[in-house]
Amino acid sequence: MASSAGAPEPAGEELERGLGPRQVQMIAIGGAIGVGLFMGAGANIAKAGPSIILMYALAGVVVFLIMRALGELLLYRHVDGGFVEYAREFLGPFFGFATGWTYWLLWVVTGMAELTASAIYINYWFPEIPQWFSALVFLIVLFGVNLISVKIFGEVEFWFSMIKVTAIIGMIVIGLGVLTLGFSDAGDTATASNLVDHGGVFPNGIGDSLMTLQGVMFAYLAVELVGVTAAESEDPEKTLPKAINTLPWRIAIFYVGSLLVILSVVKWTEFEPGVSPFVAAFAKIGIPLGAGIVNFVVLTAALSSCNSGMYSTGRMLRDLASNKQAPGFFGRLNRRHAPANGVALSASVMAIGVVLNYFVPEKAFGYVTSVSTAAGIWTWCVILTCHILYRRAVVAGTLPSSPFRAPGGAIASSIALAFLIFVLVLVAMDEDARISLYVAVGWAIGLTVGWQVLKRREQDALLGGGPSSGENAKEPVG
Repeated sequence: MASSAGAPEPAGEELERGLGPRQVQMIAIGGAIGVGLFMGAGANIAKAGPSIILMYALAGVVVFLIMRALGELLLYRHVDGGFVEYAREFLGPFFGFATGWTYWLLWVVTGMAELTASAIYINYWFPEIPQWFSALVFLIVLFGVNLISVKIFGEVEFWFSMIKVTAIIGMIVIGLGVLTLGFSDAGDTATASNLVDHGGVFPNGIGDSLMTLQGVMFAYLAVELVGVTAAESEDPEKTLPKAINTLPWRIAIFYVGSLLVILSVVKWTEFEPGVSPFVAAFAKIGIPLGAGIVNFVVLTAALSSCNSGMYSTGRMLRDLASNKQAPGFFGRLNRRHAPANGVALSASVMAIGVVLNYFVPEKAFGYVTSVSTAAGIWTWCVILTCHILYRRAVVAGTLPSSPFRAPGGAIASSIALAFLIFVLVLVAMDEDARISLYVAVGWAIGLTVGWQVLKRREQDALLGGGPSSGENAKEPVG
């Protein structure tokens, strides 16, 4: 595998190729199943009714286009920095800098929310344990997992994902049994007609349904993590296309399929914001210990997300450091080839989030997830823009074709890009989610100032005869 262009790896400093096909596949599957489905779907159902199924399906199509675009880039040229390196190549050094730090922000703030959520889930069984203590224990354990080796990370993530997948498949099977055989406390009220009998598919109008798209997109965050794992995959030419191509059926089963079954078993009017639709469905069916089972599954989903966050942020900081866009300290690997310093910084910031969530538990989770969504949409927009510019370069004959071409090419990526911009407009219209755009403006100002500081240091280094911080930076292709 080639290193990031312009940022050669020091001898002995290569990342470990420790992720096998089994782990990459399950990381890809787990990336499509998160707290956004297990918990967030409840509020979306209450707002949109059965039409939420269509919203998840629509967003799923767009996410697949994003992933195919990323896949084409990843197979065109293997790089350690993933989509951040493509941002440098096609958009310029500043966009690589901004995308890398924004992706770091995405996972750090998501980790804050997930740690707090995990502590709340533990309190379901052990209310006497202080919330901050549970969050701290989880933080330390996951920090250790990410320091040991990528193989341990992959194995932990494999089993986290396996639990989530098994739970959803089990829920679908049980729901189908209720609908076809009628065994449950749901009685005659469990019927597919629930999808249309209580106000129709769009009971609150198309407008309210569209407003749920921002929450729906949050549920899909982390699918792009496959691109970050490329540098540590044993055989990316085979594992990455397979992981990406299986995304449609994962979305069809885990999102569309599960919601179809749940909304058939339970009338959409019985769901409430803040209550997991899976918990509500198990309670309606009358399965003993159902709520406890779902609570365990949601706990694994939260821990899985935080685990992925530590993994990806460490790699992002290392990539930024290798391009002199972050302190070189973060580019160093430990004896087990893990970016320990970057992981340590990310874990430290996540720990601050635990403290903040302790003081404002009611609003902190919602605020943090809205910021994550805005950062995720930025990342996806960058991927699509890079793909469009790459396709132009291929047509012009200046770059070679990728063996894994995205269907629809630049046109499909342009449509997906327009959809993401539309979602941002919806965010601006939502009073509760609008705070994420305020944070985005502040973050953009901070990135701009940081970039100017880097450029000034570069100029000082040139005047002083030292190495330039931008000497290895590629000019944008587009």
